Formats: sequence, structure tokens, C-alpha cells
Amino acid sequence: MLINCKGQLVDLSIPKVMGILNVTPNSFFDGGKYKNEDDIISQAGKMLSEGAAFIDLGAYSSKPSAEFVTEKEEIERIVPAIEVILKHFPDALLSIDTFRAAVAKASIETGAAIINDIAAGELDDKMFDIIANYNVPYIMMHMRGNPQTMQSLTNYEDIVKEMLFYFSEKVKKARSLGINDLILDPGFGFAKTTDQNYEVLQKMEVFNLLELPVLAGVSRKSMIYKTLNNSAQEALNGTTVLNTIALTKGAKILRVHDVKEAVECITLFNKING
Repeated sequence: MLINCKGQLVDLSIPKVMGILNVTPNSFFDGGKYKNEDDIISQAGKMLSEGAAFIDLGAYSSKPSAEFVTEKEEIERIVPAIEVILKHFPDALLSIDTFRAAVAKASIETGAAIINDIAAGELDDKMFDIIANYNVPYIMMHMRGNPQTMQSLTNYEDIVKEMLFYFSEKVKKARSLGINDLILDPGFGFAKTTDQNYEVLQKMEVFNLLELPVLAGVSRKSMIYKTLNNSAQEALNGTTVLNTIALTKGAKILRVHDVKEAVECITLFNKING
């Protein structure tokens, strides 16, 4: 399972860690922590030194009922963050968490390696064309609606079956445009109840039928802290447990806030599995 990131082939047959770095004032866990250059450089360096293969930059919070951010403001947040990280860490592979084609375009032209789209093109019909034109790896997440409406769109007859169909259609469209490097994200917490999140995790190996790498993003999410009756700040242990389960189900990328712990999780998982 190789993906081409700016000419560098990354082997996902051995699971990798993607560290989360939000340059937003309102993300559910780390909102507002990384607002200036020094903070961004420090956190990026920390994640890379701890073993992150990728850093996922976001400039628009996708938490439920997130406030609207203009396209212009999103670009003005994300581009300087890309520039400052690549200035200090030129070999860093940056993933950009956006559902807007214009933001994706500006980010790729600034040096980003991957686009991570929570809507898989549903919220911007130009996104697939941008990915095809620039030939970058594309993470396609499952979601219904948008961050403002998704939590009201949780009515499924068979959630995993419907998600498999959703991804099959997205892969077909991407392949028709010549997009080669695709990664699937089940979208834990997006248009899913807590029970549905756990059902998807329990059956996540089904997505391996599509023969594409699967990303698991459960880090500190409400499916953990609501179940444990604690908070996002107290959900690291629960995150590690679910990350381990995700690895047993075939996850190839763990998208996390806490890189060191996720790298340790993969190291021990690999030890058991030879």
C-alpha cells in the first residue's frame, strides 16, 4: 500500500500516525492553542520528533454545530501555517483538512502533500478536479450534510452497508478522473450516534474489501468521553484502546492529537503481529 507524497513513496502496509494540528480558535480539543508561529513550529516539531509520518493541518473546525468560516479566512489561516512548518521542517508531509477546492488548491501550491476532505467532494463539486489536476493523495471521509447539520442526519437502515456503497461510488468517480492514491475515513463522530460509531468500529474490516488504506480518527472524541463519563481532556486512555482495536480491524493511519502514545500503540501492535 504505497502512496506518493510529493515524490516520496510512503508504505502504509505498516501503519502510520497522522498528528493533528488545528490553527483554529474553536476546535473541540485544541482550539486556540496554536495561534502564532512559535506555537505552530513547536507543536509540529514535537509531533515529528515523536514519530508522526504526517501532520494534518486544519483551519476550519468540523465539530458539530461549528461556526461558519469564509473561504478567504480559511486560506489566510492555513497558508501561513504551511509556509512556517515547511520553512523549519522542509521534509514534513502535510495533510490539509478542508472540504473546499480553493483551499485545497492554495494549500497544494504552498507545499501540502495530502488533502483530507471530510465531505469527499460532497460540499464542493470542484474538489475531485483539483485532486486529479495536482495528483495528490486524497482522504475521503464519510459524512452526511455539513458540520452544522450532520448530527441530525443519523437515520440509517444499515449504516455499514450504506457506507460501503458511499465509498464504492466515491472510489469509482475518483478512478474515472485518474486519481490514484485514495484513503478511506469512516468518519467517526460525523452524522453518527455514539452507538453507530461503535458499530462502525466493530465492523470496520468490511472497508478492506475496497483494497484501500483506511484511516481511523477517534482521538479524544465524544464517542469515548461520553461513554466513559469524563471529558476530552481525560480521553487519552480511551483513545489508545480504540486505536488498538482499529489496528486489529485493518487501520493503516491513526489520526491523533497525541502522537507519542499512538506510535507506541503501533509499535506494540506490530510486535505482536511480527
